[in-house]
Amino acid sequence: MAESCAAPSGRKFITLGIDPKILALVIVPLIAITPLATLLLGPLLWRTLGSILGWYLRKKTDGRRGQILDLVEADQKKYQDGERRKSGDEDDDDWENVDAYAVGTSQNGDKGEEEWDGIVGFFHPFCNAGGGGERVLWAAIRATQKRWPKAKCVVYTGDHDVNKEAILARVENRFNIHLHPPTVNFLYLSTRNWVLASTWPHFTLAGQSIGSIIMAWDAFSLLVPDIFVDTMGYAFALGLSKFLFRDVPTSAYVHYPTISTDMLESLNPSSAVSSQGVNAGKGAGPKGAVKKIYWHLFAKIYSWMGASVDVVMTNSSWTQDHIQKLWGALRHEAHKTNPIAVVYPPVAVRELEQEIEVSTSTESKRENVLLYIAQFRPEKNHQLILQSFAEFVKTGTQAAKDARLVLVGSVRDDSDSKRVYKLRLLVNELHIRDRVEFHLDASWPEILEWLRKASVGVNGMWNEHFGIGVVEYQAAGLISVVHNSGGPKLDIVVDVDGEPTGFHATTSAEFAEGFEKALSLPNPNAVRLRARQSAKRFTEEEFAKRWTSQMETLVAMRKKTSP
Repeated sequence: MAESCAAPSGRKFITLGIDPKILALVIVPLIAITPLATLLLGPLLWRTLGSILGWYLRKKTDGRRGQILDLVEADQKKYQDGERRKSGDEDDDDWENVDAYAVGTSQNGDKGEEEWDGIVGFFHPFCNAGGGGERVLWAAIRATQKRWPKAKCVVYTGDHDVNKEAILARVENRFNIHLHPPTVNFLYLSTRNWVLASTWPHFTLAGQSIGSIIMAWDAFSLLVPDIFVDTMGYAFALGLSKFLFRDVPTSAYVHYPTISTDMLESLNPSSAVSSQGVNAGKGAGPKGAVKKIYWHLFAKIYSWMGASVDVVMTNSSWTQDHIQKLWGALRHEAHKTNPIAVVYPPVAVRELEQEIEVSTSTESKRENVLLYIAQFRPEKNHQLILQSFAEFVKTGTQAAKDARLVLVGSVRDDSDSKRVYKLRLLVNELHIRDRVEFHLDASWPEILEWLRKASVGVNGMWNEHFGIGVVEYQAAGLISVVHNSGGPKLDIVVDVDGEPTGFHATTSAEFAEGFEKALSLPNPNAVRLRARQSAKRFTEEEFAKRWTSQMETLVAMRKKTSP
């Protein structure tokens, strides 16, 4: 029996009263055993089963689709009358125009592509978290709104404690991203706890993936979109979408693979990467053997899910390479012809350029400060940076004499607090207590001040999938010394006009050498200017162009399947 639930905004919608436990017992096995089921039942019968379930969901959510369309129309009228924006209408015309880079064409009397008015469903259950992944979500919605002003953007979220107005206000305050409120709506999931790591203390990768299937069913029970986009990395949710709705184009924006070839290799104690990552060398012994089998099996199922996605975007070359290795062959077999594209995440490069001057006149204001901005998580490898800095100090060179290391980062919970305590103990053991500063949960103005006066930006994480913080270093004119892996190596700290913008390192000795080089440059301002030039590749405008190009493929696919 259907039941009514109120969204935080106070509006009531109809939802399906399906117990998530039933979903776990029915839907999850159906998806997980798909390869075997296809062999036993035959492709046609298997597709028919998915179509029947998809038809059921469409019929059950038709009413909500009508409600959302009516709501958007009503809100649009209010917005145009000035009732929703009392601070002025200087940006109103902005939403009636299409950016020059995104102008479509119309043929044979069809509507112009900018007039497409379908519903794009964004699957982002933690949309109010305020991190880099959320910046991607909101920048993607803005780019979609600009390209297709009549399209409706629906976000599936589990943030029940905030309404639409509060979420959009935080987007504006946190990211300075201004969205068009009438065409953004939120549908509230009741099953987000199923993807929490705490829900699955054992076999966490598989458990969270099962949870994402349950959560996706919850989302489709609220509304079946015209295009379904996952911006958090839930490949199994996309697999469920394609199983249920073959005519709904799907897209994945992958920040990092749920499992990577490097992760698989790191389990082997004798491998080249066995000393890297939080699971390094854990493939030894009977327990390790089970872990290997489990991870390899999971990787195969994960790859099969990824093969179903129509348009795949990754946030870096490193992520693209790993997704290609995992999904590429199966995507080819599934006749997915769209190449896996790199769409760099948007970074506040323009804001940093405006806030921080980089010139010969400001060089004297820089101090011999090595700045590491990162959450105090294990993978950020603060220990490596502390050990490297201690080695650098021991050299006694001119550059090392007055150098300081400043660690800026957020502390999420008690485990992070304990980690910081252990790092402080390590600082004492290394005899660099008077040279190292900790700044916990610093505000943005405080971070800006450190970016203004620091000389070097540091990143010690192995296989950082992208590295927004490193781009911020470059935009602020810092000379980066980063781990010789992942996005910082392949995409960010690269040469400009054949000249370096920073340095790469792997071992503590190499990092110490990098610190020496960065603080001993004869003309550091030239490197700072090249670094700032490099950062321009990661602006919000560049993201919007690349995002829109991929979305145009999805819209074209949807128009072909629409009646």
